[in-house]
Amino acid sequence: MMADSMQTNRPLSPHLTIYRREKGMMMSIIHRATGVGITFSLTLIVWWFLAAATSGAYFEFVDGLLTSWIGTLVLLVSLWAFWYHFFNGVRHLRWDMVKGLGLGESARSGWYAVILSVIFTTFSIYLTL
Repeated sequence: MMADSMQTNRPLSPHLTIYRREKGMMMSIIHRATGVGITFSLTLIVWWFLAAATSGAYFEFVDGLLTSWIGTLVLLVSLWAFWYHFFNGVRHLRWDMVKGLGLGESARSGWYAVILSVIFTTFSIYLTL
């Protein structure tokens, strides 16, 4: 009874809609999403290897999917996700060493992670051509 009388119609904690989207917040969300995406792409690569070990016909099927335009796009995005996750992880390692925690340096290192991920993705594609 007492709990019912004290209950109000307000949220228990601040809702996401009141927060302003900041760069640090978005980079954290993207870092987590790229980690999940890398797991998905590794699953595709393992599937490709298993198909190669199973039979020629099954390998042609899986290889056809992964080398189609949608498969190539998925692998391209996965490659960028790998490099972004890598460089953002290095950024977090620096934070663990109590370096680069200032607002200005933190923002710069975030941009470095984004820029380096694009450069390394482009360079990786160039190496495969």
